[in-house]
Amino acid sequence: MGRAGSHPASAPLLLLLVLLRAERLPGAELTFELPDSAKQCFHEDVERGARFSLDYQVITGGHYDVDCYVEDPLGNTIYQETKKQYDSFTHRAEVKGVYQFCFSNEFSTFSHKTVYFDFQVGDEPPILPDMGNRVTALTQALLRSPRPLSVIVALQGWAG
Repeated sequence: MGRAGSHPASAPLLLLLVLLRAERLPGAELTFELPDSAKQCFHEDVERGARFSLDYQVITGGHYDVDCYVEDPLGNTIYQETKKQYDSFTHRAEVKGVYQFCFSNEFSTFSHKTVYFDFQVGDEPPILPDMGNRVTALTQALLRSPRPLSVIVALQGWAG
């Protein structure tokens, strides 16, 4: 047996893993438990001018709601919502540094929550490279929809 990674069949797999990793935007995606009367914060280093987004949803617990806020590196609150089941927030960083986003269940004295979030830094590339700014039938339908896309996504999560 040779050393790990020296097998000829492992080279294509390694290349695939490197390519998949290269397409991912910096950030984090996580599901975590938030105990009653607790707050949990996460931190991400963001360059000045970079676009970042936070999407979150309470999956289980109580009335499926949490408080959420985002602070810039100077301590300024740039996003704050209370008792939300889900939400999305997008912002372009005006200051380079560590941004903090927190979820709070401090208002609940007996119900812990399970929270999912996706924090992404950078602009997502188009799904199809030659798509550019073209409007598709799907995007037209979404723009005409009486419900925001975040509601549709949340309902898909409930449907399974």
